[in-house]
Amino acid sequence: MEAPQTCLVVDDSRVVRKAARRILERHAFQVSEAEDGQQALESCRASLPKLVLLDWNMPVMDGLEFLKAARAEFGPDEPVIMLCTTESEFDRIVTALGAGAQEYIMKPFDDAILTGKLVQLGLVAEEAEP
Repeated sequence: MEAPQTCLVVDDSRVVRKAARRILERHAFQVSEAEDGQQALESCRASLPKLVLLDWNMPVMDGLEFLKAARAEFGPDEPVIMLCTTESEFDRIVTALGAGAQEYIMKPFDDAILTGKLVQLGLVAEEAEP
C-alpha cells in the first residue's frame, strides 16, 4: 500500500489551518500544522512533507523567509511549496515564485481553488464530473 501524501499547513490563523486541513484530508493527505515559519522549518527538519501550504504574513519568521530557508536547506524541488496569502500584488507573486514557490493561491480560498492547484501540481488526480 502506498504511503499517504503529507502536507504541512503553515499559518498563524487556526481557522485557516483547520479549513485547509479539512480539504487536504478529503484528498487523503496526512496533515500537520505550524503557526509560523520557524515552527515549519523545525517540522520539515524532523520529517519533510511532500507539500507545504504556506502563509506569507506571520510572526517570528514570515512565509518568504521560510521559503528561502527551506530552498537553501532542502533544495529547489522538495517540498512542493504553495504560498497561500492575501498578498495579491503581481510583484509579490513574482517574488514568491522567484524564491522557489511552485504555486500561489489567494485567501480566502475554497475547496475548488485548492483542489485545482493540487491537480495542477500533480498531487491529486482530477476528479471526474458527476
